Amino acid sequence: MLQVNENRQKIIKTIPPHVELVAVSKNKTDDDILELYKHGHRVFGESKVQELVPKYENLPGDIKWHMVGHLQRNKVKYIAPFIDMIESVDSLKLLKEIDKEAGKNNRTIKCLFQIHIAEEESKFGMSFDDVCQIFDGDDYKNMNNVSVVGLMGMATFTDDENQVRKEFKTLKSIFDKLKEKYFKSDDDFSEISMGMSNDYIIGIEEGSTMVRIGTALFGER
Repeated sequence: MLQVNENRQKIIKTIPPHVELVAVSKNKTDDDILELYKHGHRVFGESKVQELVPKYENLPGDIKWHMVGHLQRNKVKYIAPFIDMIESVDSLKLLKEIDKEAGKNNRTIKCLFQIHIAEEESKFGMSFDDVCQIFDGDDYKNMNNVSVVGLMGMATFTDDENQVRKEFKTLKSIFDKLKEKYFKSDDDFSEISMGMSNDYIIGIEEGSTMVRIGTALFGER
């Protein structure tokens, strides 16, 4: 258990102050999470609703929970009352569902649009044009309970650092274009979530503001 916090301390030394560390705690126990919590960590990421909800119910209320995995529309209602950020918004239909459920709970939910940057077909995500269609559409303009604050992307799982770097550069480029086109005077659109245990250093070098780290913190699952 002590190793978890030692790992966190090592990782923090490699992360600039402006970059948020999201501790990805999927498949980890409440005790694992509390070990980091008692040392001051408050931001945790989960990828499955059925695992996230009981953790929210059992653990301290000041934890900021991020949904980092693929989210089905019919599951949004279960996390809308408490989720701090949904990093994996990959369609207009999902965004509309989040807006609806957030409204029922009198909340505004922060969201990141997931962009498809990897060569792997299995990765979810949208293109630059997909996102522009959303921002230009009336559906988005009529939403009152979501705040799109940036982008998220997952690089190809490969040892080829050049490929990973190229994909992260693509995400940063898309972010910059969207910022210029839609959010030039809006400071809220500021987050780029890219980089996990095996590639977060490259992510930070290419402009990440948020890294999602599980294995390097908690050990192999």
